[in-house]
Amino acid sequence: MSDDANEPKADGGAASQPVGEELDEPEEHPLEWDEPANNRKAPDERASVSQPSEKDDDRKLVTGEAKYTSDYDEQFPDLAHAEVVRSEIPHGRVVDIDTSEAESMDGVHAVLTPWSDEVPDAKYTSAGQSYPEPSPWDMNVLNERVRYVGDPIAAVAAESAETAAAAAESIAVEYEEDDYVLDPEEAFSEDAPQLFEEDDVENKIVGHDYDRNRMSHIEGEIGDVEAAMEQEDVHVHETEWETIRQSHAQVEKHTSLAYTDEDNRHVLITSTQVPNHTRRQLAHLFDIPIRDIRVKKPRVGGGFGGKQAMVVEPIPLALSLAADRPVMYEASRAEEFYAMRSRHPMKVRARSAVTDDGTIEALELYALSNTGAYGSHGMTVAGNVGSKPMPLYSKVPNVRFEADIVHTNTPQTGAMRGYGAPQGTLALEGHLDEVARDLDLDPVEFRQRHYMEVGDLDEIAGMMGGEGAKRRIRSCGLDECIERGKEAIGWDDIDQPDADHLHRGIGMALSAQGTGVAGDELGAAQIMMNEDGSFHLQVGGVDIGTGADTAFIQIAAEVLGVDEDDIVVRSSDTDTTPFDYGAYASSTTYISGMAVKKAAEDAKERILHWGSKLLDEPAEDLETGGGEVYSEETGDSVSLEEVGFEAAYGDEEREHILGKGTHCTEESPPPFAAQFVDVTVDSETGEFEVNEMAVAVDCGVAINPGMAEGQIEGANHMSYEMAVNDGITFDDEGRAEVRDFDDYEFPTAAESPPIESILVETHEPTGPFGAKSVAEVPTNTVPPALSNAIREAVGVRINEMPITAEKIKRALDE
Repeated sequence: MSDDANEPKADGGAASQPVGEELDEPEEHPLEWDEPANNRKAPDERASVSQPSEKDDDRKLVTGEAKYTSDYDEQFPDLAHAEVVRSEIPHGRVVDIDTSEAESMDGVHAVLTPWSDEVPDAKYTSAGQSYPEPSPWDMNVLNERVRYVGDPIAAVAAESAETAAAAAESIAVEYEEDDYVLDPEEAFSEDAPQLFEEDDVENKIVGHDYDRNRMSHIEGEIGDVEAAMEQEDVHVHETEWETIRQSHAQVEKHTSLAYTDEDNRHVLITSTQVPNHTRRQLAHLFDIPIRDIRVKKPRVGGGFGGKQAMVVEPIPLALSLAADRPVMYEASRAEEFYAMRSRHPMKVRARSAVTDDGTIEALELYALSNTGAYGSHGMTVAGNVGSKPMPLYSKVPNVRFEADIVHTNTPQTGAMRGYGAPQGTLALEGHLDEVARDLDLDPVEFRQRHYMEVGDLDEIAGMMGGEGAKRRIRSCGLDECIERGKEAIGWDDIDQPDADHLHRGIGMALSAQGTGVAGDELGAAQIMMNEDGSFHLQVGGVDIGTGADTAFIQIAAEVLGVDEDDIVVRSSDTDTTPFDYGAYASSTTYISGMAVKKAAEDAKERILHWGSKLLDEPAEDLETGGGEVYSEETGDSVSLEEVGFEAAYGDEEREHILGKGTHCTEESPPPFAAQFVDVTVDSETGEFEVNEMAVAVDCGVAINPGMAEGQIEGANHMSYEMAVNDGITFDDEGRAEVRDFDDYEFPTAAESPPIESILVETHEPTGPFGAKSVAEVPTNTVPPALSNAIREAVGVRINEMPITAEKIKRALDE
């Protein structure tokens, strides 16, 4: 943003100040944004952006040519396979590990325990976030002290997966067992078994109290909530909500292959969302210079946040060092459920103070978050329970959020699509629906009186992060999202079934999210022009199946004025692609895409320079398009191929045309969604059928509408699963009762209701060509909308997920 954009303006004109008078203070969060002229194009002027281009890797995926991590095994004839021995108790200490039988087996190349020289004893966090990590360093690669059933204890590398499994099975572990606690409310009591001593943890987080198993406590407030609650003319409402422990359930399991190359550098081919963070964390853990570690991301078969962490990479690297050969570790499907990551299950309490006429005087959320055995992502996810959904109602004057993040002897939780916002959205949107019904208010109009509009200064998102976290809302399509969603679902035209025991209802919920992490992102890109006028785009942004590579190509093609087929994209190899924080927080198109746009603009400047030489016209009179440089004055043109050969082989001057771009920003513009769910409920049995779901999303300008709609539908399906699936449950001894997809029983495509996805186009001036995020915001809304629909249909409230026929019937009977 230029300095001019910070100056005060009146009536849309330029700022002026009489000579000699003191300048006014600049506006800290201006509505107007110093947007490049080429960033705002009418739909009919867009050549690549906003077009439903074929996903760059679609054909490779359907033909089986796309290479995932496990497909690289053929390149390593001496590859060893890894197996991990995991704790069979929820809490205790490993007294002895007998590895003698495993070590004597033919084909076993290495056996590691917590006491092996190759196993680092340094503490770390697996959270793949910024530096320094906002999570405690409370983990070890292999554990002497175990804190959940599934904690890694020992590891084996052998010539085959079968031999490795047999060797791991032969290892005998002797434990000294401790008392354990599985419920977060019990864990938070003073007499509960204690998971950590103070000395067990480095980089402790604000609000920690390990005597009570609290990893962190966070809170923030605007105004005075208690004073507002105590006013005589308000109705105080309180509701409580509970969410499930949801699995990412990605098709590709966590897989990582480690080896040492001919330069004695350590290389990991790994399914990850955060290659550069993984490189940095491995360097810390193994005390290896960053320059000597290379992380390569091939195709990723789904991440959803589960691979936004260094989950498995240290184990194959340690085994590779011990075995002196390449080692690949591929988690089992059972391990995915009980030993990797999941969504944080939470209990959330909502309170509000509302006047008779429906004015919200105060809102408050309190979250008790179960972070499991370790604390990666614990504080930041819990913070988003408040900082994502509550800013939606920016006109409420008194707002408070508080959270306790508590350890239990269950598998550690982590990042997952929505990142705390689904838990908070359920509580807030369900609560507001209940308030509207209690006060006989229209649930839509009640929300509209208080929600964000263009021009609002959102202070709520920053109430725990200081002044710099405030944001000006420069794009908001909520009104259109609601109107189009109502029309799609038939909000004003609902027919009740003929049978007396069947009742139909429509519920709605709103959602806001973020686009990246304000002030804490970095993306970079480089584009190289070949002699024939084609391009190689190198970008650190990570495509995890979302189509990010395709969006990058479209952005570059729009700037350069070339066909998308003329751009080859390569992403996410820490040796050969520029630095990028990775794929999380819905930042990829917004942050990495803007870096691509800047790189393409940088290359275009040099292309116009060479076009000027060939056409003998000023560069400022030239433009690119259709694979040419052409004069807007004379109409003369030269092809990009002519430009490329002249630049590379010219007589007097030569240049390899390169464009470079780096992008970071203090901005995090919210996308918005309006969710509608149509349900029919049997009041005799509690059984229900979701007839249809419609979700309208304001994601700014959709770079690729087809991919954006796919993101919306996938997110809404994941949200539906969160509403109706049990999630990962445990027996009384802390063992996961889910070990495969059959146990998990998430809704298949055939079992899911129809989803109508609606794109509402606005223009976000801080994003590439007006884009902001889309992938997470529809993940937040089905649980509250379904709860609200059932409340509308049969008059009972289900506030504990999952929503089941048994819970509905029990509520009706009561």
